[in-house]
Amino acid sequence: MNVRALFALLAVIALGACAPARPDASATATVAPTSNDHVASMDSGRDIVLAVANPQEPPSTHAGSSMLGYVPATNYGAGQRAISTLDDMRQRYGWHQVTGWPIKALSLYCIVLEPPAGMTRDDLLAALAKDDRVALAQPLQDYTVYAAQTEPAHKYNDPYAELQRGFVETDAAQAHAESQGDRVHIAIVDTGLDMSHPDLQGRIHDITNEVDDDVPAFNRDPHGTEVAGIIGAIGDNHVGIVGMAPKSIISVYKACWYPGAVQAGARCNSFTLAKALAAILDTDARIINLSLGGPADPLLNRLLAQLLEQRRIVVAALPPDGSTRGFPDSAPGVLVVRVSNGMPAPPDVLSAPGNDILTTQPGGGYDFTSGSSMAAAHVSGIVALLLSISPNLDAHSIQQLLLGSSKMVSGNRQVDAAAAVTTLRKSIASSRH
Repeated sequence: MNVRALFALLAVIALGACAPARPDASATATVAPTSNDHVASMDSGRDIVLAVANPQEPPSTHAGSSMLGYVPATNYGAGQRAISTLDDMRQRYGWHQVTGWPIKALSLYCIVLEPPAGMTRDDLLAALAKDDRVALAQPLQDYTVYAAQTEPAHKYNDPYAELQRGFVETDAAQAHAESQGDRVHIAIVDTGLDMSHPDLQGRIHDITNEVDDDVPAFNRDPHGTEVAGIIGAIGDNHVGIVGMAPKSIISVYKACWYPGAVQAGARCNSFTLAKALAAILDTDARIINLSLGGPADPLLNRLLAQLLEQRRIVVAALPPDGSTRGFPDSAPGVLVVRVSNGMPAPPDVLSAPGNDILTTQPGGGYDFTSGSSMAAAHVSGIVALLLSISPNLDAHSIQQLLLGSSKMVSGNRQVDAAAAVTTLRKSIASSRH
């Protein structure tokens, strides 16, 4: 016999030893074969597992065979002793057998049985404990696999949802099974935005224009439109994209404007920013998104300090030069966010998607844009998800939670909405015990 044939023979032998055996024809009333069909009818609060001895006669020696004692019997099922024992016991105790199966390694035959009507499981177990024919009798018990349970990701019908790099990379859809930022108030201090955009229309709670009274210009401003779309674009409206916190409350404060061509960028000043921050002090906004920055400013710093004392969560964009010496990034307690890249982040600075981010544009459109402003908007949305679950979180706790739950994406640690929500849920659960 060649090696391949020998292995084939051994495989057949092994499979035969593991296969459920057919019971003897004479035992069909008592011994039932193993079947998945029986599992659904089993009840761990009712049923019993019972085992009796099931000795087997040694296999006969075949003429011409040199493999004495190696080839097992063709069928290992219920032997005559087990059949007789179970039949006698069934008549005595009156149980109903659900299923049965042999355990060759222990020389036992096991059944799952249901106690007879009018008899409790405990009473039957007590009676079986005194029966010398019983090798084992115990309650049928349930078990569970020790696998992490995750909420199914919400499936959005927004056609561009899968093109949203930041939304996908931060597992926001998974996080939305737990939170969508419900009732969390976010103040966006920025330019104006397209109020009639199909993904923003009706999403903006109120607007304040600290720059001028030019409504058409307000609606044409791209930067604020981009930031607002990332944070709160409407979900499941069969249009465009979905925001990181689509059920949050959004207020917009226009403090920045375009002095010339849009390509030259928007600008703000101490006056307009101070008016916006002072106005926010009179509201219940929990999150303030500042996708802007510049030099340190005494007035703005004082207003910002007061907002932080009131436990507002301020999210700021890291300046392009990477420094944190200006406004608002230098203030202790501000969550500073940079664009994820291959370089290590400065201490305590969060990393979020910010390159080639698809978001809303004036005129009802969509386009890709980049910058730490977009990264900050992603974090503001994630913070809203967390505050919706635990409204009393402070800035330090949120920062540590986001840093600790960040994951590796293309060799770089990056905030992850689903991991942050899961970590927060576990923390809340453990604190209750």
